[in-house]
Amino acid sequence: MPPAAARQLGSESTPGTSAGIHAPLFEKIVTGHSEDVRRVVLDLGAASTELLALLARSPCRADIADLNFFGDVDRLNAAESLDECIEISERALPGPGAAEELDVVFAWDLFNYLSRDALRGLMRVIGKRMRPGGVVHALVVYSEKTMTVTPGRYLPLSDSALMNAKPAQELRDAPRYSPEDLLDALGGFEIHTARLLSNGMQEFLFRRPL
Repeated sequence: MPPAAARQLGSESTPGTSAGIHAPLFEKIVTGHSEDVRRVVLDLGAASTELLALLARSPCRADIADLNFFGDVDRLNAAESLDECIEISERALPGPGAAEELDVVFAWDLFNYLSRDALRGLMRVIGKRMRPGGVVHALVVYSEKTMTVTPGRYLPLSDSALMNAKPAQELRDAPRYSPEDLLDALGGFEIHTARLLSNGMQEFLFRRPL
């Protein structure tokens, strides 16, 4: 990802830092499934007791891989080839278990911080570990031209509302990936549903085709 200008956070609004935003596709994930069906979930952000509590209402295995905290975002963006991005992703993500294909991945706003090759490498590995019909939830900066310099920390306030609990920080230019950009980078996935949120971000569910 090309270097972007950073500046001090002032009066300008920052996507996701409001007290809470209605996230209908997040709600669909946490409420729109049978409570008798076990799911395998991968969270690419920081561990959240609030999210784990929601997931625990039905049989679930949840793995955490905080790619930003452990420096994998920087390593992915610095990689010199797609193959290197794939290797980094394979090391960063939990290994596939026997008959334990992924059902849901929470990417939060991570896609905004990855180059196209980094996205391709990460999603190629996720795609290999995901069952057909599995979904990836993502928040993508759309109407704003800037975003915080590091990914947010999104916590569920309820089944249908998310808040960004990350403290205020500097801003940088946002890549503002279009749906076409994302489909190109997320080869093998399709846009299942998309919604424009009140904070100017687009909420996506990307699905691995059946």
